[in-house]
Formats: sequence, C-alpha cells, structure tokens
Amino acid sequence: MSVIDRRRFFVPIGGAFAALATVLVAVLPAVPAAAASVGYVRLAHLSPDTPNVDVYFSSQSGAVPEKVFPGVGYGVLSDYMTVPVGTYAVAMREAGAAKSTPAVLTTQVSVTAGKAYTVAGVGRHADLGLRVLTDDLTVPPSGKAKVRVVQASVRAPVLSVAVANGRTIAEAVAFATTTGYQEVNPGRWTVRVQPTSGDAASSDLPCTLGAGNVYTLLVLDGSNGKLTAELRQDAGRQGPVPAGGVETGAGGGGGTTMPLVAAGLGLLGLMMLAFGVRSRLRAAR
Repeated sequence: MSVIDRRRFFVPIGGAFAALATVLVAVLPAVPAAAASVGYVRLAHLSPDTPNVDVYFSSQSGAVPEKVFPGVGYGVLSDYMTVPVGTYAVAMREAGAAKSTPAVLTTQVSVTAGKAYTVAGVGRHADLGLRVLTDDLTVPPSGKAKVRVVQASVRAPVLSVAVANGRTIAEAVAFATTTGYQEVNPGRWTVRVQPTSGDAASSDLPCTLGAGNVYTLLVLDGSNGKLTAELRQDAGRQGPVPAGGVETGAGGGGGTTMPLVAAGLGLLGLMMLAFGVRSRLRAAR
C-alpha cells in the first residue's frame, strides 16, 4: 500500500473515531461527581379513608418544572425522582380540583446531596398529614439485607411483623408510624403481618430478600378485612434505584442513552472489521 493509499484509508478512520468519541461523550452518564449535587424523592398516599388526590411537586427555586401527579390513590408509592439539591414543596388537592383551589395539605422537603426521602400522606382523613420520611439507602454489610416497616393499616391499629416460624422483625407497630431499618439474613422468606389490636386478619407474604438490598415493607388495608403486605426495593448493591429525573415524572426515566451507545459501539465494530479486512488484503499482496 502506498503512502497515499494509507492516508486515504486512515484519515477517514481517524475521523470516524473522533466522531464516535464525540457521540459517546454526549450520551454517557455524567461523571460520578455530578451525583453529589442531587438527592432522591418519592411520593406516597398512605391514608386508608382518604379519596384519590392530585399531588403537586415544585421547586422553590424554580430549578425544575412543577410536576403534577393526578388521581393518586391509597397505597401508591412512587419510584424515586432524581432532583437537584434544594427545597421543594409538596401539595395535595382533591382529585380533579383546580390548581387555584386551596391545597388540602402542604409541606416542604429539603433535599440534601445523596439523601433520599419519602413524602407521604398519612393518618385518617380527619387528621390527615404529610410526613417526610428520611430513607436510609446505605447498603447493609456483606451477606445481609435491610428492611423497615411502614404501617398504613387502620384496621390493625397495632401490629407485629415476623418471619413465619422465625424471628420477629418489628413489634407493636402503630398505625401511621415507620420503624427503623433492621438487618436480616437474605433468602426466601414468608413474612407474617399479625395484628395485635383491631379486627383485621393476619397476612402472609412470600418474598425473596436479596443480599445487599434495602427494602420497605408496606402494610395496607386489603379487601375482605385482610391486611396486604407489599415489599418494595429501595436500593440495591449499586446504591439507590431512582427511576429517572424529575422532568420524567415518578416512574419515568430517560430512555435514549443506551440505544445511542449501542449504535456507537456498533459503528466501532464495523470500523475495526474494515481495518482487519484491509490489513489482510495488504498482507496477501
């Protein structure tokens, strides 16, 4: 291959690599240092006798657009939203009410870098309140899982939670309260929620707890007088599991990064293949 031929071959390759680098830098996640400027917030409706509500989430600084979550019903616990550090307002209005209608409840949550919060409507409708729970997403030691209980059942004003035929996780958990986190052995469990007052029937929840994960056990009023227990994973071995930025809404997420990266890697593969073919042809001469 002459000097001119080599230039004709390598110059396009060099340009393609430069273009690929530009694409990958544009679409890959921000450097880890950026995580130091964000926190995580999720929203919950945990009042058994309160009708559906519209939840408004807004930044006091105006750094992010206001989000409205319409028709949120009892038992709903959103995914985490990733939000910049700052102070946010949470307001609840009756479902379908105009924004100009005075809010039924309002509160503020101050988001600290790397921290996570659950803002929940709790209690009976007559004395409904918004409570900000600080979530500990620190992963447990090796070989352990971590779990807490959020008690949102009015039919069982006080209850206990235990592994069926095993250790007790929490005792005397009152309605509208949250326990601290407990480290437990991972594996397949049957969690038994047993009322110690009230007329609700006990409930068993078969579940699997993964090592290194953090969970919330949500206890709700179910149908037919029974309790309902739901296990939600709050964090895993890699840390928090938010679903996306606040601009996507609870449960949303950016979905464009990975396809673009895959396309870039595919382009890289084609260039490497072309280079290999050209090299073999040159060697055969």
